Amino acid sequence: MSRQEIIEQIKRVILDCFPDMEAAELREDSVINTETAIDSMGFVLIICKLEAIFGIKIPERQWQRLQTLGDVADAIEKRLK
Repeated sequence: MSRQEIIEQIKRVILDCFPDMEAAELREDSVINTETAIDSMGFVLIICKLEAIFGIKIPERQWQRLQTLGDVADAIEKRLK
C-alpha cells in the first residue's frame, strides 16, 4: 500500500468520525488535535479505527507523539512493513 493510499484512508476515517470537518483541508502537516479541533477521545477513536482497518497495533505510549496526519501515516507505514 502506498503512502498516499494510507493518507487517503486516514482522511476517510477522520471524516467518518467527524463529518463536520468535510470542509477542512487535511494535509500531512495538519496537526490533528489542534487544527482540526478533535479532542483526545476523538483521537483515540480515530487511532482504534485505523488499527482495525490496517490490522496493526500502535502502542499507546506512542499515541502522544502522533500530532500530524503525517505522523499517523508514518506510524501506520512502519507497522505495515
